Amino acid sequence: EMTTELLRDDRFRGLTLRDVRKDFIAGITVGIVAIPLGMAFAIASGVKPEYGIYTTIIAGLFVALLGGSRFQIAGPTGAFIPILLAVVLLIAGFLAGILLFLMGVFKLGNLIKFIPRSVTIGFTAGIAVIIFTGQIENFFGLKGIEKKEFFHENMLEIIRHFHTINYYSLLTALIGLALIIIIPKFAPKIPILLVALIVPTLIAMIFYPTKVDTIGTAFGGIPSTLPTFQFPELTWAKILELWRPAFVIAVLGGIESLLSSVVADGMTGKRHHSNRELIGQGAANMITPLFGGIPATGAIARTATNIKAGATSPLSGVFQSLFVLVTLLLFAPYASYIPLASMAPILMIVAWNMSERKTFMHIFKLKTGDSLLLITTFLLTVFVNLTV
Repeated sequence: EMTTELLRDDRFRGLTLRDVRKDFIAGITVGIVAIPLGMAFAIASGVKPEYGIYTTIIAGLFVALLGGSRFQIAGPTGAFIPILLAVVLLIAGFLAGILLFLMGVFKLGNLIKFIPRSVTIGFTAGIAVIIFTGQIENFFGLKGIEKKEFFHENMLEIIRHFHTINYYSLLTALIGLALIIIIPKFAPKIPILLVALIVPTLIAMIFYPTKVDTIGTAFGGIPSTLPTFQFPELTWAKILELWRPAFVIAVLGGIESLLSSVVADGMTGKRHHSNRELIGQGAANMITPLFGGIPATGAIARTATNIKAGATSPLSGVFQSLFVLVTLLLFAPYASYIPLASMAPILMIVAWNMSERKTFMHIFKLKTGDSLLLITTFLLTVFVNLTV
């Protein structure tokens, strides 16, 4: 019975041509949101931007096909940035995929309910702080900053190098930030993140083309091809070294994906299969590293966008992957003109939106055991690391 429950897929049942059309539009809408986020999360994790795009394509496809939610859109998210900066990605991601897969097979999806809300809010807020502060350097175009292990060391680096501020970078970032804040008030339907990426890029290209760091100058551009398949070299030494970060990636990925599925259920009145979702996420995270992708999880904001855009089935996730793939093949050379400063406000706004600041303050003011859990988790996430 257990296997049939995990294998039975009713998510595609009763699809009409009209549903497929709706899914197609939703998939393209989400794809437009996913492209700038995929690149930005990859850069923030310390890898090249194209790996974020590969992850969006591959993980998005496999989670849609194999997962347990009708609406889940998977891809790179902020949850992993603090861990990924410090680990050998491909192997840890691959091991995490195996763990997630096993968590689903052994039905541990039901246990995630028991993680206290104060813990999830604590680390989510901590991650938001890390993402936000991690973008200060690109926002102001600071030079000569070395990435250090601890938060306070990175902050000191920023203060020490603040005199290297590049006013062209600052202008580019402020234009992007203004667009993100103002446009939704007047035109909520416009894909704001893409506008906030393209408009500052055009301004920088036309008025001060050589004055700011771009994806081209920092990473040598983005190749317009898919990466080649390669199996990571697994040795016992590497497994022993990386099982801890792999475990954290698996647990975080599981929590985030199931939270995202629960949010989707709340928005649509449908029900997801939590253990199947873990199996889908596990499979996606085992396949993505083989093509150079980074760990992926269900993305709450992209999943919500998918639902609002009228998705009816996992086909929208499939269309999203195909749209991002086509965009990569056609437009990759143009990505090298994107200033890093125009990526910064996008990530800062993502961090602000994920910070759960109202819930955080509410639990903090209760002055109970929950408040202590919240603050402990938050401070450990920011000042030590998520694994601890």
